[in-house]
Amino acid sequence: RCGSKGEFVRALSFVDAPGHEALMATMLSGAAVMDGVVLVIAADEPCPQPQTREHLAAIEIIGIDKVVIAQNKIDLVDKKRALENYEEIRRFVEDTIAKDAPIIPISAQNNVNIDLLLYAIEKYIPTPKRDPSKPARMHIVRSFDVNKPGTPAEKIVGGVIGGSIFQGKFRVGDEIEIRPGIPSPRGRAATYEPLFTEITSLHAGGRSVEEAYCGGLVGVGTLLDPSLTKADGLIGNVAGEPDTLPPTRYELSLDINLFERVVGTKEMTEVKKVTRGETLLLDVGTAPTIGVVESIREDIADLRLSRPVCAEESSRVAVSRKIMGRWRLIGFGIIK
Repeated sequence: RCGSKGEFVRALSFVDAPGHEALMATMLSGAAVMDGVVLVIAADEPCPQPQTREHLAAIEIIGIDKVVIAQNKIDLVDKKRALENYEEIRRFVEDTIAKDAPIIPISAQNNVNIDLLLYAIEKYIPTPKRDPSKPARMHIVRSFDVNKPGTPAEKIVGGVIGGSIFQGKFRVGDEIEIRPGIPSPRGRAATYEPLFTEITSLHAGGRSVEEAYCGGLVGVGTLLDPSLTKADGLIGNVAGEPDTLPPTRYELSLDINLFERVVGTKEMTEVKKVTRGETLLLDVGTAPTIGVVESIREDIADLRLSRPVCAEESSRVAVSRKIMGRWRLIGFGIIK
């Protein structure tokens, strides 16, 4: 659209975060590996919709401050309604992390202004500066078995994990550790053991590579038993250089910060305080887990987890409560 031959600038990976209320945990897991956000808002609906409020709250919790707003479906409204919707969006994001975000009117269906959206992404969501010398770490957002049924034993390949490297770099041949790992066959059922394996292949940007760096999504071939990785069995784990990963936590102490109102519902219900014995959904990185509040003092809650997590102190955790049969985002916690 620029009137001349384009040139390659950089490769981007997109994580399509679902808008449906029942998939909020999936959205939060995806947000954990994002460097920026394109917040898509429909021009033919009043703004904000409940899920739009919830997504913006999630962006603020995780701390993603690189935001571009796509005002979609402008082909379905007239100019007057498009301008009214623009003002609704602007009022909605004022006093939020997206207050300075550009609003790009588009029609995805008719390919209108997609070039301007790409320009805005390039300008407002720059590639973050990262230190490749740090110990490698990757959030696992997918895992699978690539072997087809009936594959001869001698041709079976190891399991594949997929995710985003957020620190350091991976190389083919590297040894990696995966935490928390899998339930231990020995001792208590609640005990998990980390996995150790070797990287046999790396795939990024649709091609095989010898090294993979921070940013974007990468597929990592391993020597793991594919039964461990099939059907996303390792989602929520952290992979990285052995003996450098954060500890496996079976309990969390969280400094709880609650919203004034529940987001994601049409009724702006007041958020009540967390109570002892309450069950909450916690999203720690890409790992969703259930936490039962064992004690609470002031704003510090101690929770016993149904599934352990690998997380650093001071990490942010999204906190949801079941309201009318749905998990609703009510705030966030900081790991103490």
